[in-house]
Formats: sequence, C-alpha cells, structure tokens
Amino acid sequence: MTRLKVTQIRSAIHRPKDQKATVRRLGLHRLGDSVVKDDRPEIRGMIAKVSHLVKVEEVAQ
Repeated sequence: MTRLKVTQIRSAIHRPKDQKATVRRLGLHRLGDSVVKDDRPEIRGMIAKVSHLVKVEEVAQ
C-alpha cells in the first residue's frame, strides 16, 4: 500500500473551523510538521479539503 507524507506549509490561522479541525485530525500542529499516512480515500478527502495548506508526497514503503 502506498503511503503519503503530508507536510503543513501554510498556517491554519484565519481559516474556517472545519479546515483547522481537518489539519489537526491529520496530526499536524505547526508549520513544517510532517506525518506519514496510509493512502486511503478518507485521508485523500481530508487532504483535498486543506490542499492549499499542505504539501503531499508519496513515500516508498
């Protein structure tokens, strides 16, 4: 299964509450934080919602 490295590149300050919550649920807390998640439809949907705040890279398992 493919894994995705998600990095926060923009602040969630002055964003709608749902976008702030999505960034937190991805496990990101501050700029430059990265997490590795499984490539699942739920995660892809969360990333799509905050795509302007994060950078996504595929990671070899």
